[in-house]
Amino acid sequence: MQNMEKVEALRNKKGFICDMDGVIYHGNRLLPGVREFVDWLYREDKKFLFLTNSSERSPKELQQKLKWLGLEVDESHFYTSALATAQFLKNQSPGCSAYVIGAPGLLNALYDAGITMNDRDPDYVVVGETRDYNYSSILQAVKLVFGGAKLIGTNTDLSGPSEQGIIPACRALISPIELATGKNAYFVGKPNPLMMRTGIRMLGLHADDAAMIGDRMDTDIVAGVESGMTAVLVLSGVSTTQTVEQYAYRPNLILDGVGDIAGV
Repeated sequence: MQNMEKVEALRNKKGFICDMDGVIYHGNRLLPGVREFVDWLYREDKKFLFLTNSSERSPKELQQKLKWLGLEVDESHFYTSALATAQFLKNQSPGCSAYVIGAPGLLNALYDAGITMNDRDPDYVVVGETRDYNYSSILQAVKLVFGGAKLIGTNTDLSGPSEQGIIPACRALISPIELATGKNAYFVGKPNPLMMRTGIRMLGLHADDAAMIGDRMDTDIVAGVESGMTAVLVLSGVSTTQTVEQYAYRPNLILDGVGDIAGV
């Protein structure tokens, strides 16, 4: 199938799951073509979900961020790895406690799921992205994991795009704890099928009626491939045409950015 035919087939999909960092924005900068893409989603009455591995912000905060950037999107169109992590822990161990290294979006999601904060003898140590990462919190986490707490990461991203360039993400932040304790973390976010199944269910569609759009081969694209969605790589974030060659799997389509879907 020629590239234009693939783009046309993509436009005919009923639903879209989109990553955010590197797809919609870099930091506080809206990426080219995004406004037109969101307008197109509404105009064509597409079902869509912004599904992000970032655990820093709540859906309400993400909605507000997009509003500051000039986009009006309802709060119901957002799902984060923080929410997925909170739901996972609630299902696994209702009423459990956790020591958390993370931002307010993660803490609030855990509180809302009935999980209490505990820095003495928690059931879990949970790590997500945060700007308050420090050596003291690493020491405490290591101590608690040695004491029997299970280690959980909100996502497997080693790095992520920002206005300043590529910066460390959850997988990089949790690795000192893994290395010091010899314990491997369990990661809940993309490409974990738990999060992907939830996203597809929120769209109310079958996987083959939806497309996964992301900027990372190691999370977004593998998640789309393994969940049966059309996997679309955009070159506006982390992965490049060169890094695509490092992987055994391939995206169904490679675009410069989401504006290509709207015909920008």
